[in-house]
Amino acid sequence: MPTDPLIDASRCPLCGQPNQCAISAGLPPNSCWCMQAPVSQDALERLPADARGKACICPACARPVADDSTPA
Repeated sequence: MPTDPLIDASRCPLCGQPNQCAISAGLPPNSCWCMQAPVSQDALERLPADARGKACICPACARPVADDSTPA
């Protein structure tokens, strides 16, 4: 995951809470919560362009509001 001094890769860019990202914690990608959980398409669309590919959203923000989820 690329780094940016203005973006904290360990925090959700939508709410600012810890995102529980395994990759940013130095763990294998397949151990991350997002590999097994649906991620809301709405949440992905709300992700700021400058944070895409640099910081993951948290499980709470990733939860589908309705039935608009897609696998990560």
